[in-house]
Formats: sequence, structure tokens, C-alpha cells
Amino acid sequence: MISRARRLRLRRQIRMHKHQLEDMGAGADQYFFRRLDNMVPVRRFIVMWVALIFVLVGSSAVQIYSLSGYYQELKPAAGGMYTEGVLGAFTNANPIYATTAADRTVSKLVFSGLLTYNTDNKLVGDLAESWQADARGQNYTVKLRPNLTWHDGKPVTADDVVFTISVIQNPDARSPLNASWQGVTVKAPDSHTVTFALGSPLASFPHSLTVGILPQHKLSRVAMADMRSMPFNSTQPVGTGPFKWEDLSVSGGTPEARQERVTLSAHDQYHRGQPKLDTFTVQTYRTEAQMIESYKQNKIQAMVGLLEAPSNLEVATTQYFPQTAAMMTFFRISEGILAEKPVRQALVQAVDVKAVRGQLPYAAKQVVGPILEGQIGYDETASQLPHDVAAAEKLLTDAGWTQAKPGDVRQKEGQKLEFTLYAESNNENARITRALQQQWRKIGANARVELQSADEFQVTLSQHTYDALLRGISIGPDPDVFVYWHSSQADIGSRSRLNLSEYKSSVADDALSQARTRTDEQLRAAKYKPFLDTWRDDAPALGLYQPAFLYVTRLTVHGLSPHEVNNATDRLSNVHEWMIRQVKTTVD
Repeated sequence: MISRARRLRLRRQIRMHKHQLEDMGAGADQYFFRRLDNMVPVRRFIVMWVALIFVLVGSSAVQIYSLSGYYQELKPAAGGMYTEGVLGAFTNANPIYATTAADRTVSKLVFSGLLTYNTDNKLVGDLAESWQADARGQNYTVKLRPNLTWHDGKPVTADDVVFTISVIQNPDARSPLNASWQGVTVKAPDSHTVTFALGSPLASFPHSLTVGILPQHKLSRVAMADMRSMPFNSTQPVGTGPFKWEDLSVSGGTPEARQERVTLSAHDQYHRGQPKLDTFTVQTYRTEAQMIESYKQNKIQAMVGLLEAPSNLEVATTQYFPQTAAMMTFFRISEGILAEKPVRQALVQAVDVKAVRGQLPYAAKQVVGPILEGQIGYDETASQLPHDVAAAEKLLTDAGWTQAKPGDVRQKEGQKLEFTLYAESNNENARITRALQQQWRKIGANARVELQSADEFQVTLSQHTYDALLRGISIGPDPDVFVYWHSSQADIGSRSRLNLSEYKSSVADDALSQARTRTDEQLRAAKYKPFLDTWRDDAPALGLYQPAFLYVTRLTVHGLSPHEVNNATDRLSNVHEWMIRQVKTTVD
């Protein structure tokens, strides 16, 4: 039994512990609530530090992003799909038949020649590793690059070259190149060597070696008469060019709405280096309006065939490529009032050619004679008669062409000094013919301007049914202008009849015939001198300017820049280097 005294002592101890616990609880509560009161400034302090950290981190990120521009730059990169719109129709990719702008574009992309032109418009090897001529320029030897292959993997050999020229030379094949290869004997001494023997020396012959080469293993069994129409030409071409054939699709229910779409892919074994573009597509259009509308809808990245860029294009880069061609007014001197030399001389001297060139939307190079500036034989002292209105008026007056009063059309023996100037109808020709007309009127000569459709103009051109003609002629990098000024090319029976002035001069004939056979540049230039002097005095034409090819692109094409070209297709001279993509890279 617990004594009463012990129980009382225990009760006192329990009560004392209870009071202690109550005092401790009250103290804890007071301490907790006092701490809660202190949390407000602490919380503010923590929030401020967290915010400061976020500010520092954010500022660092922004600074790093901003400074990255100093350490990174946009550089062109390989890849991408490129689509070019071309005016006209696609009919034939075969290089010995390609005639339209689309044909020549596809042919240039799919096929390669022995030689090609670089961006300086100089001949360089393509399939050929080297080439050389003998001392007379009558025999040429070409060595092929090693390890050349066709798109189907078959090896390229000298026999392919011999086969290609044999097709061109065969009349049954009906190649437009036939005339230029007559009298040339081609042989293959071995699989990598080709020899060309000419009937007579020809200094310009190497330029003929740019024609695309055909695969013998694909075509050797085709009859020559069927060569022009075989499927190979339009749906199954196999070449050695930078791009290989993928697909042809045709749309449009009417001839006016018809469009062809040729899709090509990069040839990874291309001998000049794998193309940077993944694909190159050629889209054809029958009208400028159709092509421009597709461009606005971002369906194509470039346009070929326009003479001027439309003013309403929001995104466009225009580039003009000067051509080795001459825009001239040709006087048909075989009959009529233009048969009189003083009249032609006066018409030449009456024109301020610089003012005429000012009508163009681009800065054109001048043409002051039959040979372009910078070419072999060009002689500034033998350029056409200078602008001199007073001298022009005196020439006409002395020749009997008089005016009743200033401003009248001159007359001679009841005949007015009038003639018709023909040109193909387009905005550029309209402005040029108007400027010529106005300047000739100042000396009392009336030029009636006749602008014709393309088809009508071709008839006028082929039949020589004109008094005067505004026309561009392709001269090329070599100044062999035999076909334009030799009397044999004026005859109605000639193959080309490209002597548009129907110019005949024994001095010019001798000079042209001799100069084209000389490979020594100084000797060749000396042979051209009598021709240039005679041409200047006879004034069979008025030189105006070198026309330019317009290329319109939506985006920057890296690797492409304006340079002198022989034709529009030469824009593709380095197409394997073109790039349209850009990526950011770190600066070293």
C-alpha cells in the first residue's frame, strides 16, 4: 500500500510538471509567432535575391545571343531544290537537236561537251583533259579525262565522240549542226584520244567542240532516220552532265496552256565535282503572263526569257549578262535608195549611238563595227563613221538629196528619202526603232517602222523582204564573222543566208577568208584590217550595242554572277557550284 504522504507528493510533482509543460508551450507559441513576424523582411530578401539571379541569367543569355553574331555568320550550304521558269516549249534534250530555250537548258544540264566556257568566257576542258592543234591549225588532238562515266555508270570513251560527230554529219539524222561539221574527219586512235582532221585550217574550230556528246551504247542501234524522234531525246536521255534525268510531266489541255516540267537530280559522279543543288527543275511557259504569275505564287525561283523585269515584282533580283552578240541596223544594199553609199554613210553619221543605248534598261557595251571590242582584230581606228549631223547632211546634199525647207523629207529626182525599218515586236525594239527614226528625221530621212510578230519577222528575215532591219547577231568569243559579211552568204542558195545586208566586196571576201585560217593572233588581226577599213567606208550596217540576257531570281544564287556569255545557256557554265541555302557557322 502507498502511504497517503507519498500520494500527495506524487500529485504535487505531477501538477508541477503540468505547469512546466504549459509554460513551455506558451513560450514556444510566443517564439513561433515572433518568428512569423520576422519572416516578412526575410521573404522580401529571398525574393530579391531570386529575382537578381534570374536577371543575371537572362542578361547573360541575351548577351551571349547578341554576341553570337560576332562569332557566327551565314554561309552558303549545299542542298535545296531549284526551279527555273523558261519561256517556250520543251521538245528535245538531245544536244544535236536542241533548239528552244528550254531544250538548250535541259541539254546543257544533262550533257557535256569536250570543251566548255568558264565564267570568264574562255574555253576550258570539260570531258577533255587537254587539246592541241598542229602548226597549221588543221589537225586537232583531244585527250579525255580519265574515269569518265555516263549517268548509267558505263564508261565514256573516244568512240562516243566519234559516234556523236558521225550522227551530226549523216544527212538522214537531220541535225541543224550538219553544215558546220562537213569536211571534218574524226578518229579514235585509242579509248582516250580523239583526232579531228579539217579539210582546211580553221582558227575557230575549238569552239565547235562544245557540242554535247552522245552515248554510243544507247544509240548505236537506232536508224539514222529515226534519230530525231527516238524516246531517248525527250523521256530517257543519258548524259555526263551535272544533273541526270528524273521525270517529265506535261499539263494543260490546250496548246496555249501547255506546260512541261522536267525534273533533274544531282549527278554525284559528275567529273567537275558533285553539284551543290539536290535537284534542278525546268518549268516551261507559253506566255510571259503565265510565268510571272507562277513566280508571284512562289512556284518558281527564277525566270528566263524576259527582256525586262516587271515593275510589280516584290521580291526579285535582276541580273543582266552581256552577250558576245551585236545589235545592228542592217541596210539591204542590193537595191533601192540604200544601195547608195552616201545615203548609208549619212544614216550612220546621223545617229548618236550613245543616246540610243540610253533607251535600254541596262548598261550595254557599245558596238562600233563587225568585230566586238576586245576580240582578235578589233581596231578602234577602224570603227564605224562617227556621229556628225552636219557631215551627214552634207553627204546627202552632195549626193543630190535636197530639202525644200528644213524638216521636210529629202528628195532626189522625185523620189523621197524613205525606207522601211523592220524589227521583231517587243518593248526594247520599239524604243530603239523610235530613237533611230527620230534621229534620221533630223537629217530629212523618213524611216517607216514595222514591228512584226516573231513568226512574221522570221518570214521577213528568211526572205530578205526588207529595206533595213534591226536585228541581233551572235558573234561568239571568236571573231570569225564570215557568215555575216562574206558575199557567198548573201546568195539565195547559201545554207544560212546570214549576210543580212547582202554586202559584197572582194576586199572584204579576201580578208575574211584569209583571217579565219590563221591561228597566230597577230597575223590574224593583220588580215582583218582591210576588211574593217572597207566595211567602215561602205557602211553596210550601223552598229549599236551588245544585247544582254536578263536573269530574274527570287533569292540569292551563290556562285552565280553576271559575266559575258555567248548565249543564254552559258549562264549555267558553273551550275554545279550554285547554292541557294544558307546556314550559320562559327567564325574561326
